[in-house]
Amino acid sequence: MKKYIYLLSIIAAIMLNSCATSYYYNLPSKEFEEIDYKFDINKVKVKNITVAFIDEGKSDNVLLLIHGLGTNAKSWIKNIPFLSKHFRVIAVDLPGYGKSDKGYYQYSMSFYSEVLTELLTELKIKKATFVGHSMGAQISLMTALKYPQYVDKLVLISPAGFEKFTEGEGDWMKSAFTVELVKETTTRNIDVNLRANFYKTPDEAAFFVTDRIQIKGAKDFEDYCYAVTRNVAGMINEPLLNELKNIKHETLILFGENDGLIPNPYLHGGNTVDIANFAQSQLENSKLILIPECGHMLPFEKADEANNAIVEFMK
Repeated sequence: MKKYIYLLSIIAAIMLNSCATSYYYNLPSKEFEEIDYKFDINKVKVKNITVAFIDEGKSDNVLLLIHGLGTNAKSWIKNIPFLSKHFRVIAVDLPGYGKSDKGYYQYSMSFYSEVLTELLTELKIKKATFVGHSMGAQISLMTALKYPQYVDKLVLISPAGFEKFTEGEGDWMKSAFTVELVKETTTRNIDVNLRANFYKTPDEAAFFVTDRIQIKGAKDFEDYCYAVTRNVAGMINEPLLNELKNIKHETLILFGENDGLIPNPYLHGGNTVDIANFAQSQLENSKLILIPECGHMLPFEKADEANNAIVEFMK
């Protein structure tokens, strides 16, 4: 029973929520390209993969925004306008997501690190501050370890990568989390199960649900589902706990005090503050900020606090 409940909590980490209404059941299908991000979309070839990204603001100081499991660059919609007044902001659709190519790629944390560093090279950017949310934070940490010369600073928001999973837990998660499970998530579950991402769901978060429902009819939706499942395995297969002390970059860690997903409440239990303090203890050049009345989707739920903290940190 605990594992079943936990599976629902993972689904909650994939797609975000709003209040269930009959409106959701009458939405037309859309291709990924038809989803409106509210920003111009740029594309470039990296490792023979078309990578889509938002590029706003003009500055030599670059922020590279990396989304979490199952989402896309649009998840930063409340951060880009403010941050781009101070920095050049690049919000990427990771391969497998959004408007980027989808295929049978490796989808490991190391794979994404290679893609992102080559993206910076393609854009003639020598280094950037990596701003990662959830899985995006684990990717940022991997990049700091493998390609430290590309990383200026780190901003880790609701970061994955600080929990230890036993071999049995990891094997179960990888076997249980299938393409079929992601594909067959019902409209109601997309809405109801996803409340775990927020302490209090904002009304303006409705697009997370509508977008997710509409892409179910996209021609490459199954490829997206494959990417999600491989990312779960990728996070488990590349643990970082024993290497974190090798990261010397100046780091900002942001956690919502009411994060319902980290630590996992069913496999591990415990308090978010304990994971947050552990994260800070492992990164010697780090600062931790805990934000009250805030869940896992911190960049959206507490956008003003996140934006101001990043700007202050970058000074």
